[in-house]
Amino acid sequence: MGNEKSALSGLEVDEKAIEITDFWLHHNAVIQGSNPQNLSVFISEPSLHSWANFGRPSPLERNAKNLMLYRHPCILKYVSSWHRGSKFFLATEEVRPLVQVISSLTTLQICIGLHSILRALIFLHKNVRASHNNVCSSSIYVTSEGFWKLGGLEHLCKCSEVITAHIKKTKNYRYEKAIPPEEKEMKSDIPLDPYAIDQFAFGVLAEEVLASKNSDDVPALAEFSDLCKRHLQNVEPLLRPKLPSLLSHPFFTHDFIKIHAFLMELPLKSEDDKQEFFLNLVKQLRMFPEKIVAEQLGKLLLSRMVLLDFTAQARLLPVVLRPKEENSDTECGLFTVSTFKSYLVPKILQMFCVRDVSIRLLLLSHFNSFMHVFQTDELKSQLLPELLVGIKDNNDTLVSTTLRALADLVSILGAATVIGGNRGKLFTDGRPNKVNKHVETKSDTKDGGKLISTLKVPISANNVIFDLPERLSPDGGEDRLESNFAFTEDETTWSDWEAQESTNNDHDLVKSVLEKVTESIETPVSESHVSNVDSSNSKDVNDKSKYNKKVLMSDISELDIKHSKQPHQITDEIDFFTDMEPVIQKPQVLCIEEAVSSKSMFDVNINSTIEEDQNNGWNEDLNDWGMDVTSESKN
Repeated sequence: MGNEKSALSGLEVDEKAIEITDFWLHHNAVIQGSNPQNLSVFISEPSLHSWANFGRPSPLERNAKNLMLYRHPCILKYVSSWHRGSKFFLATEEVRPLVQVISSLTTLQICIGLHSILRALIFLHKNVRASHNNVCSSSIYVTSEGFWKLGGLEHLCKCSEVITAHIKKTKNYRYEKAIPPEEKEMKSDIPLDPYAIDQFAFGVLAEEVLASKNSDDVPALAEFSDLCKRHLQNVEPLLRPKLPSLLSHPFFTHDFIKIHAFLMELPLKSEDDKQEFFLNLVKQLRMFPEKIVAEQLGKLLLSRMVLLDFTAQARLLPVVLRPKEENSDTECGLFTVSTFKSYLVPKILQMFCVRDVSIRLLLLSHFNSFMHVFQTDELKSQLLPELLVGIKDNNDTLVSTTLRALADLVSILGAATVIGGNRGKLFTDGRPNKVNKHVETKSDTKDGGKLISTLKVPISANNVIFDLPERLSPDGGEDRLESNFAFTEDETTWSDWEAQESTNNDHDLVKSVLEKVTESIETPVSESHVSNVDSSNSKDVNDKSKYNKKVLMSDISELDIKHSKQPHQITDEIDFFTDMEPVIQKPQVLCIEEAVSSKSMFDVNINSTIEEDQNNGWNEDLNDWGMDVTSESKN
């Protein structure tokens, strides 16, 4: 406890109180900082309780002392307390009085709440050996998650201390309807049963909160209401049932209550019990409305004990942390996007502020599943700063996983927001200006239905377009017609990796075709013929069909110079390499052995050939084709 100042630095208390009682004022408060925390602050001063003749300590101080000593999940959580001047301050977890929210709760929510209060009373009776002595709606608070917490411990006392004088002293400040008949007719010589006081008060509380609720929502509601009225409020204290026996009533034994109770008491369970529980949990949760599950169990499903359980990590969390689309019948997720936003997003935002490696790694492993549910402002102002902290950690695994999450955020927030700094176009597109890659997929029945892709690549040389045959298939491709490879002038530059992908067969094929073209180029032609070709190229360069001369080879032996056809067989010869200015040596006459009687087709008189071409131009000599004109005319 502090003195003359707040024990909580950065605490800001709202001026308007949300509850005013005889002993204190209830305010909402928040602790400012990197991780803001909402609290409830109870403020008391002597003027509020001096008339009650309580003396020292004051009711709020007694309440704070008991909350600090007796910790239980179903009892209001103590945070801090201090004096400042004549006032006393008590800080607890953020809660609201039950009387302010009871009208909006469903029967199932009330059933869960009563079960929590019952467990808190059993803890006080069994473990503390004390009685609450003022169980009523004003002593119960509800957290932001919907959990009921038992407060108002200013009247709590040990069973050995329950004497007639203490009961008479506090009777006027307790809930009148919760006071049992034996206390009203109390005689000094008759000792009181401290547990019977809480039994009677719990029956009154259950009857009041369930008065207008539908019995169809929760099983055995009517029977439980009758039990509270007839037995718990029995005028004879000895006939009232013990509170632990109520836990076995059907009103408190349905599946949802069991799940809630198990999650609340998870630290007390054995490993075998937890493994069996989480293996069947998802199937059980799908049987209840998702809104009730998210509201009542959402925070418990994302508690630290659940997150660190190996069975829950494998079977539960992938379903909880993956929202499903609205009206979707798929079982990929447990909650729809709207429900996920309302109940789970606030908890996840709070979890990202926890600097725990195991928790952060677990969240990042599912980050891609739920990041699209968050608002852009939430991602930018809350999640992104926490992620940027993760890349500065010395844990390599955490840094690696965080960088993957940041990469996913780029598609939502943009690279400028995620990485910051000055950005510019530092990389260029190295592809050709005109990309003309077309992949044609077709089915080949000869290859067993395999898909064969033909890549059409444009090639240009000296503004003249020619075609290369398609690379033959490894199996049966020799029976197929070659495909055209069209090259354009603008695509002579290729990236490094594209050049490396060429195979040896491709190089051999291109080399053989270029040799074939070179043979036709080396055939002597007249200067006038060359000039005619150049002028023709300048006029008809845009007409592709004019120059697309496909080289068809019926037999591979045609590539051999000894078996190749005569030069005059290739018509419309074009010099493809004019701009390269090759040094053309004077062709040499091949020497033929004397044993050969007939002339070879390659024994050509160069001078006569040039003279003949100059005189006749493109006229064809029919004798060169091996045709007998005389015999033709005779026939």
